[in-house]
Amino acid sequence: MNSLSLLCHWTMKPTCRILTSCRNSALFGFPPAKCYHGLAKNGNLSNFCVNFEQICQFQTNPFRVSGSGHIFNDAFKASQVPSWSFGQSGVISRSYSVGTTSRGVSVIARLASKFRNLSTSIETRVNENNFERIYVQGGISVKPVTVERIDKDENVVREEESRIEVSGEKQNVSNQEGLDEAKVVNAQREYSDIEKDAWKLLRDSVVTYCGTPVGTVAANDPGDKQTLNYDQVFIRDFVPSALAFLLKGEGEIVKNFLLHTLQLQSWEKTVDCYSPGQGLMPASFKVRTVPLDGNKYEEVLDPDFGESAIGRVAPVDSGLWWIILLRAYGKITGDYALQERVDVQTGLKMILNLCLTDGFDMFPSLLVTDGSCMIDRRMGIHGHPLEIQALFYSALRCSREMLALNDGSKILVRAINNRLSALSFHIREYYWVDMKKINEIYRYKTEEYSTEATNKFNIYPEQIPLWLMDWIPEEGGYFIGNLQPAHMDFRFFTLGNLWSIVSSLGTPKQNDSVLNLIEAKWDDLVGHMPLKICYPALEFEEWRIITGSDPKNTPWSYHNGGSWPTLLWQFTLACLKMGRIDLAQKAADLAEKRLRSDRWPEYYDTRTGKFIGKQSRLYQTWTIAGYLTTKMLLENPEKAALLFWDEDYELLEICVCALSKSGRKKCSRGAAKSQILI
Repeated sequence: MNSLSLLCHWTMKPTCRILTSCRNSALFGFPPAKCYHGLAKNGNLSNFCVNFEQICQFQTNPFRVSGSGHIFNDAFKASQVPSWSFGQSGVISRSYSVGTTSRGVSVIARLASKFRNLSTSIETRVNENNFERIYVQGGISVKPVTVERIDKDENVVREEESRIEVSGEKQNVSNQEGLDEAKVVNAQREYSDIEKDAWKLLRDSVVTYCGTPVGTVAANDPGDKQTLNYDQVFIRDFVPSALAFLLKGEGEIVKNFLLHTLQLQSWEKTVDCYSPGQGLMPASFKVRTVPLDGNKYEEVLDPDFGESAIGRVAPVDSGLWWIILLRAYGKITGDYALQERVDVQTGLKMILNLCLTDGFDMFPSLLVTDGSCMIDRRMGIHGHPLEIQALFYSALRCSREMLALNDGSKILVRAINNRLSALSFHIREYYWVDMKKINEIYRYKTEEYSTEATNKFNIYPEQIPLWLMDWIPEEGGYFIGNLQPAHMDFRFFTLGNLWSIVSSLGTPKQNDSVLNLIEAKWDDLVGHMPLKICYPALEFEEWRIITGSDPKNTPWSYHNGGSWPTLLWQFTLACLKMGRIDLAQKAADLAEKRLRSDRWPEYYDTRTGKFIGKQSRLYQTWTIAGYLTTKMLLENPEKAALLFWDEDYELLEICVCALSKSGRKKCSRGAAKSQILI
């Protein structure tokens, strides 16, 4: 049996002993960590979970690794400096004994025969004054590994966003003498009442696991008697919360979230005996308390891959959001060591392999089922919805930045570049509509058979809806919601269009045109509350056929034309990228007037977003976090530059068109570029 023992000391605390088993760790394709608790003799509840990155003050006591060298996989060999990281590893169970004077910990870990996660993290730079260094002595054999950690003094009071001002004459300040006269002065402006309330609500929504924060619940309404799954941590919903914490300088919860959701990635949940693809990230997870014998219980992370969700649809966008958040964490905190870890690199590659797998599809866009993204109910977006394509493109650009370059990743990077090139061409050429393009479609010829066909998808001009002819402005355009053979979904989907701007999926000219359209159609897309999730709503017979008569997605409600305040931060990010801060400020001021008095609802109803949604949850966390993120981005526009991408002109030179390789006629990419690109 491979074993590992660790002696760990807490500063000013007695030594503790923990028995740990890793055989069923999710890091090796099994369930995630459980945290055991018990009652000490004094009656106080004890939590015996180890967070080696934050709780322990490591001394020079070594821990010993023994066992055969073959357990370490190729991914570990590819790293430059091997090391161990305990804060993320999937520990399935822990047993312990409780003493009255000291707690001793003896860690015995069973290592699976195939390692998936071995960290190469050398230094964590979340806080320059609080970091750890890991040294490996003698490789990975039985030689001891010494872990050295340098911590701030526990007694130092941490005042966020503050500075120390010394009054009077100059003082000779040293570590021994301290400050004779000092006062703490807030370096930032005073928060308004609505911001104070929002921060309190956001912090109240934080979920802890093993004593550490790991996310925020979807909604935290004290008057809600039927929570359904709103008491869970959603990957999609947590993104604005994560950005709010990161922009405030609090990266711990985001790092914990990224690592714990990575633990859940390889679970093999089933729906009627079918398993999701390897690499799928869960839609959400819940921290559950499971009672054991005696006065003990354990905490477990219970993920939902769609097997419990309404409609039982796998969350395609979860892995894409996870990649985007991983990059944002590194950009804002400077802790790039997290994304360099082998376990994180492996998880990243698994998501990419799942998304880049060849299938029967002819298009570079991602083929998905209905309800696989923010619109998680039947709304006629199956096929190649714009939202998924924009997030997919963003995730690919993130991955290309973060992937460690080695022999094993070269093929993957090449595949990413090819897909980015093909996808950007596909969306820019075939999804874009403005007055000129609609007039072209209006005169399409059908039943064209050739590689030089203009109407490549056999779109019938009669598909152009009457509302669009009167609605599209002279100056402005947008990316349609979906494209398939003989089908164009001309609805305006806000999230997909905003992320097309943020990720530079659209050209600079197209990005400007999208914001021009939003400004021109402000009453339709913003109204009393930003922003419409889609426009226009499905009504009458169309609503009955496409939604299946969904009583929640009635016209101008919920996903069917409802207004979602959480889209505000993404709109702000897109506006800041394109230099349209006036539009973002206008939308933020509009939302600020009502959100607090309306108790932070999830969505608004009616054509102009005038009423709180009929089934809207109150105190919705991503509504709160989206508002806070918006405020911080507007106050610090330079931070926004860390979260978006500029045009990559090298991608425009890559052509992966199959026609160029077959010896047939020259592909139309050159002509298309001359028409769209500026």
